[in-house]
Amino acid sequence: MNTPETRLCAHHLTGMSYRDVDLVEDLIGKKSFTDVMIMQILGREARPVDIRIVDAVLVTLMEHGMTPSAIATRLIYMSAPENLQGAVASGLMAVGSQFVGTMENCSRLLDRIRQAADGASEAQAIAREFRQSRQALPGFGHHLHKPDDPRSIKLLALAEAEPDLPGDSLKALRLLASAVNAVYGKHITINATGAVAALLSEIGVPTALMRGFAVISRAAGLVSHIAEEQQSPSGRYIWETIDHAIPYVGKGKSHQNGGGAS
Repeated sequence: MNTPETRLCAHHLTGMSYRDVDLVEDLIGKKSFTDVMIMQILGREARPVDIRIVDAVLVTLMEHGMTPSAIATRLIYMSAPENLQGAVASGLMAVGSQFVGTMENCSRLLDRIRQAADGASEAQAIAREFRQSRQALPGFGHHLHKPDDPRSIKLLALAEAEPDLPGDSLKALRLLASAVNAVYGKHITINATGAVAALLSEIGVPTALMRGFAVISRAAGLVSHIAEEQQSPSGRYIWETIDHAIPYVGKGKSHQNGGGAS
């Protein structure tokens, strides 16, 4: 068995380094968080195009309003206000295959198209698979944004204007979008996570790491929900609303007292 090793960080009595870069002399006050994050995760120096793409992705994914992750964070913070990090962690647990983290599933489809001998035929096959199985197609569709998701339009326009990106994943996403419209017989928008999948792939982020960028971004958004919760609490209102809105249908007596036991 090989001895485990790390290349991420080293520290000694008088200093510290991230990879092979001195933290104090070369990073603090000289590099942005996004710059250093890319270096740490991808193991290479960040290019200007990498920073532009990752910043756009992080801004896009940071906030989605009162979604399951934000509701979980607010309720846990209401219950344990001394544990801010626990409230954020509870919200991050909702970053999965149904919400926020769907770029990972979409990226797997783009990988299939890029690796196929005939990308257009593979895109058609994928669209038919999902149409026949009636499964949700990751990266496509939105319950509010119609006919198109304005976030994906902006993200794709930014990426397609970058001369330093190879364009293979962007092309794969466009092929899939065209196939989806043809197979489903109607226009289905590329949503934000579909665009994010293509953008992160373009700068070399592996599919298996993409959800991590959603976690990083959403953590900041959840801290903002806690900041608002401290000023204008909604956790108890959410709890009481659910307590009244979901009726008890068993044989026992329902308390229906607006808040349950404390």
